[in-house]
Amino acid sequence: MSRSLKAHILLVFVTFVWGATFVVIKDALSLVTPLLFNAVRMVIAAALLAVIFRREFARMTRGAVLSGIVIGTFLWAGYEFQTAGLRLTTPSKSAFLTGISVVLVPVLLALFWRRHVNRWTLMGVIAAFIGLYLMTVPAGGAGMSLGGINTGDLMTLGCAVMFAFQIIFVGRATQRFPYGQIVAVQLITCAVWMVISVPVLERPAHITWSVQVFWALGVTALLGTVVAFAVQGWAQQFTPPTHTALIFSLEPVFAGVTSYVVLGERLGWRGGAGAVLILAGVLVSELLGTVQHPEAELAAEAR
Repeated sequence: MSRSLKAHILLVFVTFVWGATFVVIKDALSLVTPLLFNAVRMVIAAALLAVIFRREFARMTRGAVLSGIVIGTFLWAGYEFQTAGLRLTTPSKSAFLTGISVVLVPVLLALFWRRHVNRWTLMGVIAAFIGLYLMTVPAGGAGMSLGGINTGDLMTLGCAVMFAFQIIFVGRATQRFPYGQIVAVQLITCAVWMVISVPVLERPAHITWSVQVFWALGVTALLGTVVAFAVQGWAQQFTPPTHTALIFSLEPVFAGVTSYVVLGERLGWRGGAGAVLILAGVLVSELLGTVQHPEAELAAEAR
């Protein structure tokens, strides 16, 4: 088996794990509060990745540390919005709404960095936002609502914005500093913020240790973060960016299939149409519209 084929298979596996985590976390959140879950998960992941990339610390510069702190802060905010929102929405909707971060990248680059948006990117953005409307208005699922939109969906949209900024800053940082240094610092920063935020933002925080919780922590911390980062760092050496983007766009699809099989979730015609439009928008934006925006090709590093 060639290295290229192995790389493609491993990236599909990583994408499947990321998609499945939406259902796994949703199941665990009945036994643990979201910010505490994130804190435990990220402390485990950060500690293990710090060991894996320990050689990078000796060569680390002040610029790499500062960049990693900024990126880790956006990553922290994105995860907090996503996990808190997942309590109030469904796994499929959470996955597709999170995926909007990819099409937000060129929008934010145009707004804050005055980058040109080509017609393919614009078409992708329009398709994704029509899909967003169909999925969120009127709201479906549990939770309070604001202006007809589910609160969990709104929080997940906040997650997408944070992840989009994180993608942009990762793209800029990895052009200047080694990948391992950025990964290590951003995960450590994310873990520190999560630990600090629990007593400040989540009262009372609680956890009931069970098989569900241990399983969720294992899947998200070990497979979804540690193994995924290690595999991704190797596999993307042998995979074209467009292939990687196509593979990673399957994450919400895997989430939807897993949610259907495990939880029996059905989006309905409106939600299904919205999901298709969001996925189409992501694909068009990633495969046809990102030639001038290399930051968008690093969307996978939002994990």
